Amino acid sequence: MHLLNLGILAHVDAGKTSLTERLLHTVGVIDEIGSVDDGNTQTDSLALERRRGITIKSAVVSFAVDDTTVNLIDTPGHPDFIAEVERVLGVLDGAVLVVSAVEGVQAQTRVLMRTLQRLRIPTLIFVNKIDRRGARCAEVLERISERLTPAIVPMGEVGQQGTRDAYFTPYPAARLRPHLLDPLADHDEELLAAYVEDRMSHDRLRSALVEQTGAALVHPVFFGSAVTGAGVTELIAGVRELLPAAKADAEAPVSGTVFKVERGAAGEKIAYARMFSGTLRTRDRLPLHGGEEGKVTGISVFDAGSALRTESVTAGRIARLWGLGAVRIGDTLGAPRTSSADGHHFAPPTLETVVSPRRTGDRGALHLALTRLAEQDPLIDLRQDDVRGEVSVSLYGEVQKEVIQATLADEFGIDVVFRETTPLCVERPVGSGAAVEFNQKDPNPFLATVGLRVDAAPVGSGVSFRLEVELGSMPYAFFKAVEDTVQEALGQGVHGWQVTDCTVTMTHSGYSPRQSHAHQRFDKSMSSTGADFRGLTPLVLMDALRAAGSQVNEPMNRFRLEAPTDTLAAVLPVLARQRAVPQTTRMLGATCVLEGVLPVMETHGLEQLLPGLTRGEGELECAFDHYAPVAHGAIPDRPRTDMNPLDRKEYLLNVTRRTGG
Repeated sequence: MHLLNLGILAHVDAGKTSLTERLLHTVGVIDEIGSVDDGNTQTDSLALERRRGITIKSAVVSFAVDDTTVNLIDTPGHPDFIAEVERVLGVLDGAVLVVSAVEGVQAQTRVLMRTLQRLRIPTLIFVNKIDRRGARCAEVLERISERLTPAIVPMGEVGQQGTRDAYFTPYPAARLRPHLLDPLADHDEELLAAYVEDRMSHDRLRSALVEQTGAALVHPVFFGSAVTGAGVTELIAGVRELLPAAKADAEAPVSGTVFKVERGAAGEKIAYARMFSGTLRTRDRLPLHGGEEGKVTGISVFDAGSALRTESVTAGRIARLWGLGAVRIGDTLGAPRTSSADGHHFAPPTLETVVSPRRTGDRGALHLALTRLAEQDPLIDLRQDDVRGEVSVSLYGEVQKEVIQATLADEFGIDVVFRETTPLCVERPVGSGAAVEFNQKDPNPFLATVGLRVDAAPVGSGVSFRLEVELGSMPYAFFKAVEDTVQEALGQGVHGWQVTDCTVTMTHSGYSPRQSHAHQRFDKSMSSTGADFRGLTPLVLMDALRAAGSQVNEPMNRFRLEAPTDTLAAVLPVLARQRAVPQTTRMLGATCVLEGVLPVMETHGLEQLLPGLTRGEGELECAFDHYAPVAHGAIPDRPRTDMNPLDRKEYLLNVTRRTGG
């Protein structure tokens, strides 16, 4: 039995979930096709998903095609839930990218396709909604070639598009041949030579199509309708023939990845994991993050549309695991795995908002509820401000905010309000700065010597920590305390934002050796401890960062705007007011295409203004591109939630209170 973990990806409203329903019906898993509008689909199981008609959480369902078991993963289409898609990508063997025959290629489609190509995930393209009025299959195919990838192979043609009788007819061998030659020959010189020498067979071409699709070099394109079922049988055959089965070695050491965490009816954690190698059994113990360990108490696998309890799960499968109380999304189970599918693939959240309960008495319950939500989506990055009694979360967009609000009301009974959304900036050092405080020398109250230098590093390099002192000059635990505290303290720079793209070097170190009186216990007042280094490091680091200079950078989107040429006179002044910077301009007949950069904070306003400026004909695509120095208005400061090492007196008072000194 072969296994295939297949993702269904698309822009919002392209018909992903409807296609999932049609696939399950076609292979006999369900007797009746659910409707997104009616809220009775297999994969949109959350009440909120059924009510809103959108997928918010990834869902897994299984079916068999001949000798292949397919684990089908339906993912969200709205860009506000891209983090959920990101977690799924690392467990896929193949994907179907759904494009609407009416709306065509959207910004989200391009983001998804670029990521699928970068990760080399074999991908079929399915052009859905060929039965809808306004379907334009030939034009959409051309747009796919222009805006997604030219390496496509149309597998057939559409008849009676835009009507309920629309159908998809696979090309016979003779008609498929010319569509195969160019994209396949680009990656296979022998194939090109065989064609030139007139010794090319259809079997040879078909074999090359299977090979290059499996290597993510070409992308077969199918057409159809999830509503009527047109083209779906051909798509299933394509999945079976063209996408590679999971590579799995059940005898190798256990290795898996957790891509989803949810709570069961009794409040217990349930982890969704893809097993890449080995066999995991109930009662097995697994190391988790931070030195934690968990014992597997239950396992279920997906089979024929349901989840079946079992004693073990083998490589290649997706399983639900019970008993891992400390598990988090992204945890590795067993042996670490290194591949291009690891790490972040999409942009981080670029917006932030403060969440407050309408009832003051719900503050404690709100924090607990948001902590539970952060288990399922770590990128909301819960941030507690004890001084002001506020909680903030990171966001991708306004729809995500609405979903959080509804989830808190429905699942936890907490009515909340949000403040205005603000951009989530970062700080970057602009030069070099150093600071040092010596043990037992005023004004240093800690039994530690710490010297740090902060240097600006290339954009995108993140934070690195280095030593210019001998590692053996003091106990390793003290060096570790400094390094860990540096990483934590850089979460709030001079202006309160996360500090990135810098190198922090430890230039001085020193400590008071362990002291004790005769026949007495260890005297903490005379000997250095890790707390001394953790207490002193933020003060030295902030002094060094101030000396280096810190620049606040705001998130910027790259935009592509298509608008009628005769509306440019109205559009351009608005772009200027929104701080957009057009970088290229092209004319396509009566349409003008502008590309450039735009502050994330101004994007929503431009989206609202555009229809009125362009008679409803303007199309705007935006995706996060980079951070740029704040060039207009006051430099934004973020309220601090730490003990404020920028104010020495306040900081030392806070440290004393916390330690009870």
